[in-house]
Amino acid sequence: MQCRVSEALTLLPFYMPEAIPGLFIGCVLSNFIGGYGLTDMIFGSLATLIAAIMTRKSPNIYVAAFWPVFWNAVIIGAMLHFLLEAPLLATCVYVGLGEAGACYVVGVPLMKILEGRNLVCRD
Repeated sequence: MQCRVSEALTLLPFYMPEAIPGLFIGCVLSNFIGGYGLTDMIFGSLATLIAAIMTRKSPNIYVAAFWPVFWNAVIIGAMLHFLLEAPLLATCVYVGLGEAGACYVVGVPLMKILEGRNLVCRD
């Protein structure tokens, strides 16, 4: 299980739609450099894109944080299951727990701080 602090930024589309392509392109480039190659570039970036779109459509920051957790758990968990022959359910749960830590423990408080300082606002 890993908790990537950068995943806290997956909540930015809640406040600014221009973060959607930024997150997607950043994920493609990051997965090009490392990770599981073309498979991760496709599926990791797809998980980020779907989560970003759903995050944007969310009614509040707590629901917004759910989408990166859900889509990464499902898509990345399944990808790791097929690539590493790891148990599907356990892999999805571990990916989801790491993502939940990044989004709810780091991301939501970070977004609340930025919101309080008027650095982000929901339009």
